[in-house]
Amino acid sequence: MLKLFNTLSKKIEKFQPIKDKRVSIYSCGPTVYDYVHIGNLRTYLFNDILRRVLIYDGYKVKQVMNITDVGHLTDDADSGVDKLEKGAEREKKTVWDVAKFYEKEFLNDIRALNILMPDKLPHPTDHIKQQIKIIETLVKINFAYDAKEAVYFDVSKFPDYTKLSGQKLKDKKQAARTEVVKDLSKKNPADFALWFKLTGKFADHSMHWPSPWGEGFPGWHIECSAMSTEYLGQPFDIHTGGVDLIMPHHSNEIAQSQSASGKPLANYWLHGEHLLIKSGKPGHLDGEPRRMAKSENNFIRLKDIVDKGFSPLAFRYLVLGAHYQTKLNFSWESLRAAQNSLDHLLDLISELKGSPGKFMCADYAKAFDREINNNLDTARALSLTWRLLKKPNPDKLKISTIKKFDKVFGLDLLKGALIRKKIPNKIKELAKTRERLRKQKEFGKADDARAELEKLGYEINDTPEGPVVKKK
Repeated sequence: MLKLFNTLSKKIEKFQPIKDKRVSIYSCGPTVYDYVHIGNLRTYLFNDILRRVLIYDGYKVKQVMNITDVGHLTDDADSGVDKLEKGAEREKKTVWDVAKFYEKEFLNDIRALNILMPDKLPHPTDHIKQQIKIIETLVKINFAYDAKEAVYFDVSKFPDYTKLSGQKLKDKKQAARTEVVKDLSKKNPADFALWFKLTGKFADHSMHWPSPWGEGFPGWHIECSAMSTEYLGQPFDIHTGGVDLIMPHHSNEIAQSQSASGKPLANYWLHGEHLLIKSGKPGHLDGEPRRMAKSENNFIRLKDIVDKGFSPLAFRYLVLGAHYQTKLNFSWESLRAAQNSLDHLLDLISELKGSPGKFMCADYAKAFDREINNNLDTARALSLTWRLLKKPNPDKLKISTIKKFDKVFGLDLLKGALIRKKIPNKIKELAKTRERLRKQKEFGKADDARAELEKLGYEINDTPEGPVVKKK
């Protein structure tokens, strides 16, 4: 029985889909104005684990993820510039070219991490009519109003606006900068834009379409309401994203969608926590871990990981080792430990004899089901895998069980183990000799054995679980 923490209710609930054995998921995707960083990718890995667990449990899953190519401003108070415009100015390209390039890079990253491709990847620029239709409804029922620079949603008309975040509305109003508010024709500081007009700072905006309120472009929040309901209906089962989207993005989605239709947008709201890293921004305390973000000047791309010799799946392993609702500190040391653990895991699996069959280690399979269905506890599920390999069960049963587990992990464990099997016996024996010499404290001879391994084109890393040999 799958149980999930629902941000809307603030508690773990038994998951009950709208349609038996069918699950609809909407996941907030990237704004394609720049490269995504590994903090972003942690959220997409969380989405992937959720989807894999549902498939593991026998559900047929339909996942939709937006690719934002217009309307996402650099400031939540409607005072920033469109991120796509910013990217185009930076690179001296058209907004369309920028969006196309970074979408391709994003898709390459999620493939490298074994993230299952969503069933739909819609773009807001292809769904302008759907967005305008919702805005028209909101204006007609007096939940939105036409102002000088934009059409705004009137937050005061939606009493449950802060239900998802638990934040008091007065706190949000106080957070809005006074110099921003006085320059906009909002009724309330917390009101948010549904449609921007081609006026003021947006007079020369590259992307624009006709609307009942004049030429303009949609706001960031309305796109998700339009595309999620277009492909999944309303309500749908699960909406996912990072914790930073709870307020204002997801709160705004709920307000506009529920106001326009009179129905909930989604029944379950799941949010992944931040990836933290020591700050690289001047003025911050030395060594203080902060959320990885472009604005913090502390972000790392997946390419940076690969360039340093790590496998993308080592990062996936690192993420699997922490619960999605806990903050995860990233360091190159922790990534090295994850790489070593993954390598050693593959070594242990490579030593198993036989091929997978239909029978498994029943006690471990049952325990695995319990852990992953307990709010996606991948960390405990991983520890089960290590225990399984160390117990005296038949190899064939172990292989079958690991194959089943990897449907959730997505680590290509059997494929990776097969590659490890191809390491020559001569190399394996030399590594064992070095380890024996180390334990006998004959460190000089152990160093000679390491040098010989390196001369033959292999490197050896010592891990808490034992030495790991791989080709350089």
